[in-house]
Amino acid sequence: MSGDSKKLQPIIIKKIKKGGHGHHGGAWKIAYADFVTAMMAFFLLMWLLGSTTEGDKKGLADFFGSPLKVALGGGSGSGDASHVIKGGGEDLSRTHGQVKQGDIEAEKRTINLLALKAEQRAAERARLEELKKRVEDVLASNPRLASMSSQIRLDMTSEGLRIQIVDENNRPMFDSGSSIVKPYMRELLRIIGDVLTDVPNRLTLEGHTDAKPFGNGERGYSNWELSADRANASRRELLEGGLPEARVLRVQGLASSHPLENQDPLSPTNRRISIIVMNREAEDRFFEKLSDGADPSLSDSSGPADSTSTSATAVR
Repeated sequence: MSGDSKKLQPIIIKKIKKGGHGHHGGAWKIAYADFVTAMMAFFLLMWLLGSTTEGDKKGLADFFGSPLKVALGGGSGSGDASHVIKGGGEDLSRTHGQVKQGDIEAEKRTINLLALKAEQRAAERARLEELKKRVEDVLASNPRLASMSSQIRLDMTSEGLRIQIVDENNRPMFDSGSSIVKPYMRELLRIIGDVLTDVPNRLTLEGHTDAKPFGNGERGYSNWELSADRANASRRELLEGGLPEARVLRVQGLASSHPLENQDPLSPTNRRISIIVMNREAEDRFFEKLSDGADPSLSDSSGPADSTSTSATAVR
């Protein structure tokens, strides 16, 4: 029995497999796909750079060099041809944004019109400066008028050349409460009227008084009527000097609403006559207000100038 059992004992054999490759999953496939995609993108980029013109490259460089500036300027995605960034548009070799041909022509016309207006303003100002010098020379060459030089003030304003004749205590233009021009002032106004005949500009005449109440106050003959009458009396003397009547565009009385001496409303210098040789812009503004149905005198006075101002077609 013992011998037989030994013969029947099973024999266990252990076999070890060597070599071969185990299953590692699909991670390598994802890595390989990423590599192939990157290589395709690289070669596509190289192909695009090789086929891109210099204008394209400059446009891209300008955009990525300052994208915030382009975005704030409205040049990114607005679709407006006037906001195309540098190098954009149909011709990328151009360094400036491109616009429609009609817009270019309109812009050129606008620029030319502005240049023409600027040239006209410069020429007109030069003409008024020359007129200012002529008035000064004429007054200086007349011995009788030389003594009145302190009462004559010339300056350039937004409306044109302003010639102001002011009162002095010992040499008033008018008697108190009167609109009759003094003889020496009559000669001065006629000389100025003769000088102004050489320029085509229209004129505005303004009468001013001091703040001292006059007459019957607001309900009667007051400084408003007095200043308008004095302005019209001065207009008549200019016409006597040779000034064509059609050249006077506006005559108005401003009473004491525009004092020359703000700190002293009763100062004699506030009593004055202003002769304004109007420039073209001032004339255009005047006629624009007329066409709009507004009273142009209301924009120049803080008082009731509509009742005392007049125009060249209806002077007092």
